[in-house]
Amino acid sequence: MLDETAKGVFTIACTPFLEDGALDLQSVDSTVDFYLSKGCTGLTILGIMGEAGKLSAEESIAVVKRVVARTDLPVVVGVSSPGFAAMQALSGAAMDAGAAGVMVAPPASLRSDDQIVNYYHATAEALGDAPFVLQDFPLVTTVQIPTKCIVKIVEDLPTCVMLKHEDWPGLAKISALRAASDAGGRRISILCGNGGLFLPEEMQRGADGAMTGFAYPEMMADVVAAHNAGDTDRAQDIFDAYLPLARYESQPGLGLGVRKHILAQRGAIAHATVRKPGAGIDAATQTDVTRLIERQERKLAAL
Repeated sequence: MLDETAKGVFTIACTPFLEDGALDLQSVDSTVDFYLSKGCTGLTILGIMGEAGKLSAEESIAVVKRVVARTDLPVVVGVSSPGFAAMQALSGAAMDAGAAGVMVAPPASLRSDDQIVNYYHATAEALGDAPFVLQDFPLVTTVQIPTKCIVKIVEDLPTCVMLKHEDWPGLAKISALRAASDAGGRRISILCGNGGLFLPEEMQRGADGAMTGFAYPEMMADVVAAHNAGDTDRAQDIFDAYLPLARYESQPGLGLGVRKHILAQRGAIAHATVRKPGAGIDAATQTDVTRLIERQERKLAAL
């Protein structure tokens, strides 16, 4: 079971599709193998960048079962839904299949602090014993979750064991949450998203690692390892070598196509298909990516 001690890199896994848009279960296997070979300590599936909203309920459960059967590492399943019935059904199926926990982002309708706290109380009730990750991603959800709300949720709900931190700017929020736990509050795991763009700084503020889907998960694993070994300069040097490509991959609307293109080039998936509505990348963008990868490899060789 997922708990407050989780750390390292829980890669947000892509969902692979065949060229006609059908689910590619063979590439689910190769994707899991790829992520594990790059130093991941867990996997998060059916997230926003995992195209969860484009899958049927049956496809979602099929992906969960396939991933869980492929690895002994903890698997977190995104179960965010406009209604609790669908959330409860997918969470139950995921936990029955062997998932370690689930992840829930707030619906866009939440605006006040009380609405946010009450929503996660209702979420915890719907999920039962399943440990859950609170996904704080205001750039996509449009819901601003103040630090005091997270502290209240953590205090009230023992099944909330992790924050997926994707506020931007959000470094001060990490510091405030760690200050709250240092003052006697319950300490939960904080894993950070946003493509890893702020990972060195996030680690220095007290994060436990990363939960994001950059196509080079070894960067995140190496940065976390160097930081934990006390070598913050090396952590920064590793990060700097990958930064231009991480920046390019973070483009709204284009990033998933870039990520899947790179993962296909690296052999993780058979096809770079983005399920409709959505599209891959054009030839000029592919040229940009190739140039950035070549530059990245030169910088890494010099480390």
